[in-house]
Amino acid sequence: MNDSVFHRLYDAYHQDVFQFLIYLVKNRTLAEDLAHEVYVRVLRSYDQFAGNSSEKTWLFAIAKNVAIDHFRKQAVRQKHSHDFFDWETEQLHSTTPSPEDMLQASDEFMQVESALENCTGDQKMVIIMRYFQDLSIAETAQILDWTEAKVKTTQHRAIKFLRQQLQPIREQEAKRQ
Repeated sequence: MNDSVFHRLYDAYHQDVFQFLIYLVKNRTLAEDLAHEVYVRVLRSYDQFAGNSSEKTWLFAIAKNVAIDHFRKQAVRQKHSHDFFDWETEQLHSTTPSPEDMLQASDEFMQVESALENCTGDQKMVIIMRYFQDLSIAETAQILDWTEAKVKTTQHRAIKFLRQQLQPIREQEAKRQ
């Protein structure tokens, strides 16, 4: 991989990859470290990039794997070394402060973000990829190595769950008005 290809990839996608990682790990410094790891992996493996997907999709797949590796290492460190971390049912919980401290966001965004923390890991990743990163169902399926049907089902379940989580908040706000 030559420098111009690396710089082109970095310039085109770094902000999206970085934001994706912030949404997952809820810590700007950690997201920066993980983004660095993404580009280390890009340098190591670009020669094996076959072009079966877009470079953006390939980068997000690497970022997803870096985040999963981080959560697995974190889970092991938290005395879960003997347990298998099931990404279908386990929730991704971050013990660090929310990006609310870093970003000025609307109340609704913060409510959605908070409700997202209660989703399964798979649901959370699908929502972030589809709605926060504006990836298509096909791109999301490629990144996660799933069928498009699985992405659609996971997205549907996540949206249904988020609506259930947000309904009491909306009803309470409606009473105040």
